Amino acid sequence: MSGNRRKAFLVSAALVGGMLLMTACEDGDTATDTGAAQGSPSAAPAADAASPSSSGSGEGSDTTGKGTEDGAGSGADTGNGKREPVGQSCGSNDISWSSRSETQAGGYILVMAKAKPGITCVLPAALPVVAFGSDGTEAGPAEQSVGQQITLSGATTAYAGVNPKTTNSDGGKELDSIIVSVTNDDPDPVSLRVGTITVEDPIVTNWHTVPTDAVPFN
Repeated sequence: MSGNRRKAFLVSAALVGGMLLMTACEDGDTATDTGAAQGSPSAAPAADAASPSSSGSGEGSDTTGKGTEDGAGSGADTGNGKREPVGQSCGSNDISWSSRSETQAGGYILVMAKAKPGITCVLPAALPVVAFGSDGTEAGPAEQSVGQQITLSGATTAYAGVNPKTTNSDGGKELDSIIVSVTNDDPDPVSLRVGTITVEDPIVTNWHTVPTDAVPFN
Protein backbone atom coordinates (compact mmCIF):
# COMPACT_ATOMS: atom_id res chain seq x y z
CA MET A 1 0.00 0.00 0.00
CA SER A 2 1.38 3.42 -0.91
CA GLY A 3 1.96 6.12 1.65
CA ASN A 4 -0.83 8.34 0.34
CA ARG A 5 -3.43 5.59 0.40
CA ARG A 6 -2.34 4.60 3.88
CA LYS A 7 -2.77 8.17 5.14
CA ALA A 8 -6.24 8.41 3.54
CA PHE A 9 -7.31 5.16 5.13
CA LEU A 10 -6.18 6.29 8.60
CA VAL A 11 -7.99 9.64 8.25
CA SER A 12 -11.17 7.90 7.16
CA ALA A 13 -10.97 5.46 10.06
CA ALA A 14 -10.48 8.32 12.51
CA LEU A 15 -13.53 10.17 11.17
CA VAL A 16 -15.71 7.08 11.40
CA GLY A 17 -14.55 6.40 14.97
CA GLY A 18 -15.29 10.00 15.96
CA MET A 19 -18.79 9.79 14.57
CA LEU A 20 -19.45 6.53 16.40
CA LEU A 21 -18.19 8.08 19.66
CA MET A 22 -20.45 11.11 19.26
CA THR A 23 -23.44 8.86 18.54
CA ALA A 24 -22.73 6.84 21.67
CA CYS A 25 -22.52 10.00 23.80
CA GLU A 26 -25.83 11.30 22.48
CA ASP A 27 -27.50 7.95 23.19
CA GLY A 28 -26.14 8.03 26.74
CA ASP A 29 -27.37 11.56 27.32
CA THR A 30 -30.82 10.59 26.06
CA ALA A 31 -30.92 7.62 28.39
CA THR A 32 -29.82 9.77 31.29
CA ASP A 33 -32.51 12.38 30.55
CA THR A 34 -35.18 9.69 30.26
CA GLY A 35 -34.16 8.13 33.53
CA ALA A 36 -34.17 11.47 35.27
CA ALA A 37 -37.61 12.19 33.89
CA GLN A 38 -38.90 8.84 35.09
CA GLY A 39 -37.37 9.26 38.53
CA SER A 40 -38.70 12.79 39.21
CA PRO A 41 -42.25 13.21 40.77
CA SER A 42 -44.90 14.37 38.32
CA ALA A 43 -47.31 17.28 38.87
CA ALA A 44 -50.35 14.97 38.93
CA PRO A 45 -49.31 12.96 42.03
CA ALA A 46 -48.52 16.24 43.83
CA ALA A 47 -52.02 17.46 43.14
CA ASP A 48 -53.46 14.14 44.28
CA ALA A 49 -51.50 14.37 47.53
CA ALA A 50 -52.91 17.81 48.21
CA SER A 51 -56.51 16.90 47.46
CA PRO A 52 -57.20 14.88 50.67
CA SER A 53 -56.25 17.83 52.86
CA SER A 54 -58.45 20.12 50.79
CA SER A 55 -61.34 17.68 51.11
CA GLY A 56 -60.82 17.34 54.83
CA SER A 57 -60.83 21.11 55.24
CA GLY A 58 -64.13 21.36 53.39
CA GLU A 59 -65.72 18.66 55.51
CA GLY A 60 -64.53 20.34 58.69
CA SER A 61 -66.05 23.68 57.71
CA ASP A 62 -69.37 21.96 56.93
CA THR A 63 -69.65 20.33 60.35
CA THR A 64 -68.42 23.21 62.50
CA GLY A 65 -70.61 25.99 63.88
CA LYS A 66 -73.99 24.58 62.89
CA GLY A 67 -77.07 26.04 64.60
CA THR A 68 -77.99 29.62 65.51
CA GLU A 69 -77.60 31.77 68.56
CA ASP A 70 -81.26 32.74 68.58
CA GLY A 71 -82.50 29.43 69.94
CA ALA A 72 -79.93 29.31 72.72
CA GLY A 73 -79.94 32.95 73.68
CA SER A 74 -83.61 33.85 73.72
CA GLY A 75 -85.81 33.93 76.79
CA ALA A 76 -85.08 34.33 80.52
CA ASP A 77 -82.52 32.15 82.27
CA THR A 78 -84.27 30.04 84.94
CA GLY A 79 -80.96 29.11 86.59
CA ASN A 80 -81.13 25.40 85.73
CA GLY A 81 -79.65 25.60 82.26
CA LYS A 82 -83.01 26.16 80.59
CA ARG A 83 -84.53 29.30 79.17
CA GLU A 84 -88.18 30.17 79.30
CA PRO A 85 -90.00 32.52 76.91
CA VAL A 86 -90.52 36.00 78.22
CA GLY A 87 -94.19 37.06 78.00
CA GLN A 88 -95.55 40.56 77.50
CA SER A 89 -96.91 42.47 80.49
CA CYS A 90 -100.67 42.75 80.75
CA GLY A 91 -102.34 46.03 80.06
CA SER A 92 -105.86 46.68 81.29
CA ASN A 93 -107.17 46.44 77.72
CA ASP A 94 -105.69 42.89 77.44
CA ILE A 95 -108.00 41.69 80.23
CA SER A 96 -111.66 40.76 80.59
CA TRP A 97 -112.65 42.21 83.98
CA SER A 98 -115.51 41.22 86.28
CA SER A 99 -116.42 41.47 89.95
CA ARG A 100 -118.82 40.08 92.52
CA SER A 101 -119.71 40.75 96.16
CA GLU A 102 -118.65 38.30 98.86
CA THR A 103 -119.84 38.12 102.48
CA GLN A 104 -116.74 36.65 104.15
CA ALA A 105 -114.64 38.88 106.47
CA GLY A 106 -117.49 41.36 106.86
CA GLY A 107 -118.08 41.70 103.13
CA TYR A 108 -115.71 42.52 100.26
CA ILE A 109 -115.53 42.77 96.48
CA LEU A 110 -113.79 40.02 94.51
CA VAL A 111 -112.18 41.35 91.33
CA MET A 112 -111.49 38.78 88.60
CA ALA A 113 -109.13 39.17 85.64
CA LYS A 114 -108.83 36.89 82.58
CA ALA A 115 -106.89 37.40 79.37
CA LYS A 116 -108.99 38.19 76.33
CA PRO A 117 -109.17 35.44 73.67
CA GLY A 118 -105.88 34.94 71.86
CA ILE A 119 -103.84 36.92 74.40
CA THR A 120 -101.16 35.65 76.77
CA CYS A 121 -99.74 38.22 79.17
CA VAL A 122 -98.18 38.53 82.61
CA LEU A 123 -99.66 40.32 85.60
CA PRO A 124 -96.74 41.90 87.44
CA ALA A 125 -95.92 41.02 91.05
CA ALA A 126 -97.42 44.30 92.21
CA LEU A 127 -100.53 45.47 93.97
CA PRO A 128 -103.58 45.91 91.73
CA VAL A 129 -104.60 49.54 91.33
CA VAL A 130 -108.11 50.09 92.72
CA ALA A 131 -109.49 53.64 92.96
CA PHE A 132 -112.77 55.03 94.24
CA GLY A 133 -114.80 58.08 93.32
CA SER A 134 -113.96 61.28 91.51
CA ASP A 135 -111.18 62.08 93.98
CA GLY A 136 -109.29 58.91 93.00
CA THR A 137 -108.92 57.46 96.50
CA GLU A 138 -106.75 54.35 96.13
CA ALA A 139 -106.90 51.12 98.10
CA GLY A 140 -103.87 50.34 100.23
CA PRO A 141 -102.22 46.92 100.60
CA ALA A 142 -104.09 44.23 102.51
CA GLU A 143 -100.98 42.00 102.67
CA GLN A 144 -97.53 42.66 104.08
CA SER A 145 -95.57 41.24 101.14
CA VAL A 146 -95.86 41.53 97.39
CA GLY A 147 -97.26 38.51 95.56
CA GLN A 148 -95.95 36.65 92.52
CA GLN A 149 -96.50 37.47 88.87
CA ILE A 150 -99.26 35.49 87.16
CA THR A 151 -99.43 34.52 83.50
CA LEU A 152 -102.92 34.95 82.09
CA SER A 153 -103.94 32.78 79.16
CA GLY A 154 -107.03 30.81 78.25
CA ALA A 155 -109.13 29.97 81.31
CA THR A 156 -106.55 31.13 83.89
CA THR A 157 -108.10 33.70 86.24
CA ALA A 158 -106.44 36.05 88.70
CA TYR A 159 -108.31 37.20 91.81
CA ALA A 160 -107.91 40.21 94.07
CA GLY A 161 -110.10 41.06 97.08
CA VAL A 162 -111.13 44.64 97.89
CA ASN A 163 -112.40 45.77 101.28
CA PRO A 164 -113.84 49.27 100.68
CA LYS A 165 -114.22 50.17 104.37
CA THR A 166 -111.80 49.13 107.12
CA THR A 167 -112.87 51.61 109.81
CA ASN A 168 -115.54 51.19 112.50
CA SER A 169 -116.79 54.76 112.18
CA ASP A 170 -119.95 55.89 110.48
CA GLY A 171 -118.04 58.04 108.01
CA GLY A 172 -117.16 57.34 104.41
CA LYS A 173 -118.60 58.04 101.00
CA GLU A 174 -121.14 55.97 99.14
CA LEU A 175 -120.27 54.81 95.63
CA ASP A 176 -121.55 52.23 93.17
CA SER A 177 -118.40 51.53 91.09
CA ILE A 178 -114.67 51.06 91.38
CA ILE A 179 -111.88 51.83 88.92
CA VAL A 180 -109.28 49.10 88.37
CA SER A 181 -106.07 48.88 86.34
CA VAL A 182 -102.88 46.87 86.24
CA THR A 183 -100.53 49.77 87.02
CA ASN A 184 -100.79 53.42 87.98
CA ASP A 185 -99.61 54.58 84.55
CA ASP A 186 -101.96 52.25 82.65
CA PRO A 187 -103.72 54.35 79.98
CA ASP A 188 -106.86 52.17 79.93
CA PRO A 189 -108.35 51.83 83.43
CA VAL A 190 -111.69 50.05 83.69
CA SER A 191 -114.78 51.01 85.70
CA LEU A 192 -116.66 48.12 87.37
CA ARG A 193 -120.13 48.54 88.85
CA VAL A 194 -120.30 46.94 92.29
CA GLY A 195 -123.59 48.16 93.76
CA THR A 196 -123.76 50.67 96.58
CA ILE A 197 -120.73 50.57 98.88
CA THR A 198 -119.32 52.80 101.59
CA VAL A 199 -115.67 53.66 101.09
CA GLU A 200 -113.25 54.62 103.85
CA ASP A 201 -109.60 53.53 104.10
CA PRO A 202 -110.02 50.78 101.49
CA ILE A 203 -107.53 47.92 101.05
CA VAL A 204 -106.84 45.37 98.30
CA THR A 205 -104.98 42.06 98.21
CA ASN A 206 -102.31 40.93 95.77
CA TRP A 207 -103.28 38.90 92.72
CA HIS A 208 -103.95 35.22 93.46
CA THR A 209 -104.86 32.20 91.35
CA VAL A 210 -107.23 30.82 94.04
CA PRO A 211 -110.19 33.01 95.06
CA THR A 212 -110.12 31.97 98.71
CA ASP A 213 -106.56 33.38 98.95
CA ALA A 214 -107.86 36.81 97.99
CA VAL A 215 -109.90 37.51 101.15
CA PRO A 216 -108.87 41.00 102.41
CA PHE A 217 -108.63 40.55 106.18
CA ASN A 218 -107.80 43.68 108.14
